[in-house]
Amino acid sequence: MYDLAVMWDWFAFAVRWLHVITAIAWIGSSFYFIALDLGLNRNIAGPADGEEWQVHGGGFYHIQKYLVAPAEMPEHLTWFKWESYSTWLSGFAMLAVLYWAGAELYLIDPNVMDLSAWQAIAISAGSLAIGWLLYDQLCKSKLGDSPTTLMLILFVILVAMSWGYTQVFTGRAALLHLGAFTATIMTANVFFIIMPNQRIVVDDLKAGRTPDAKYGKIAKLRSTHNNYLTLPVIFLMLSNHYPLAFATEYNWIIASLVFLMGVTIRHYFNTMHMKQRVPNWTIGATVMLFIAIMWLSSAPGRETAEEAEARQMMGPAATQFAQAEGFSEVQDIVLGRCSMCHAREPFWDGIRWAPKAVHLETPVDIASQARSIYLQSGVTHAMPPANVSYMEPAERAKIRSWYRRASSTAILAQN
Repeated sequence: MYDLAVMWDWFAFAVRWLHVITAIAWIGSSFYFIALDLGLNRNIAGPADGEEWQVHGGGFYHIQKYLVAPAEMPEHLTWFKWESYSTWLSGFAMLAVLYWAGAELYLIDPNVMDLSAWQAIAISAGSLAIGWLLYDQLCKSKLGDSPTTLMLILFVILVAMSWGYTQVFTGRAALLHLGAFTATIMTANVFFIIMPNQRIVVDDLKAGRTPDAKYGKIAKLRSTHNNYLTLPVIFLMLSNHYPLAFATEYNWIIASLVFLMGVTIRHYFNTMHMKQRVPNWTIGATVMLFIAIMWLSSAPGRETAEEAEARQMMGPAATQFAQAEGFSEVQDIVLGRCSMCHAREPFWDGIRWAPKAVHLETPVDIASQARSIYLQSGVTHAMPPANVSYMEPAERAKIRSWYRRASSTAILAQN
């Protein structure tokens, strides 16, 4: 049964791989069409709103855009929707695999809010749905006619959610959920607004009716929002690999500033696509925002191992591994081979913060990271990197025996 940990890790890898692939497809097509729309030559005669000649891969492409729709329904029509749906579905699966299934380790921090697994999962799922409903109602209100005001209100909501998530979940989960919150809005825009509006236009064409231009206007507003939200979502999805982003006192402010960086960066490129004078001020603004983020990431003092041990609470899963036979030996191995880097104040040259904010100094630390220790140092030789601290094969064997014994005991207890 111990191989379940290996199988689960490979499953998580597969889901992550799928998520990355679909995200590349969605973001690529989204950025392409925004660039195409902004760069169209509109000084042409005829019913088309604009046209563009492009060259790629040895061929020439002639593209025309109709503001509402062409006079007749085209025989071949390509829809762009599954890139968005697949990205969200695979991302949701990854959220469930990593954060819901591993709620005690990755989602819940009893020192932030003492939740049961089902409560944390309910908050996680519920917040994504509520976020979309709130945003959608704002867009359908009179604010929809005032895009700038609407974007400012959306930013305030994102800042509030950024702070709110840090009051409920671990820092890692808080930033990840803010990304999922935003990505849910983006995909829901495609599923509930953009695609239905396009279907209405197509149905009107098939029936010989003149399509209403308002459907294109609504869809374009949502598409523009998606364009400006894309880069922050990518940052937030990557943030769980970087403790300086998620494991700091001001992580919610860092996340908020990233949304502003998304605006400055996209404004630069969108203006360039429009073939207008490039707003170089956005480069300076982006750099200043990033400097502020770097400062915030290291401004607060770090917690010592003694302070951590005094406040930490050991959950049932961690207790299972701490009480298993061989734990004391594994603890000595980890302290001798791993804790010089995985400490609140690392003393390995060149390392100022524990990689991925994984601390391996106290019994609670080690027991809570049992599965990672088993996979990284028992099953594989990923850690220590290049075996810089000379972990012996016999020590890796002890880690494997300890983990498998504890896992078998847990399975027997459940039966």
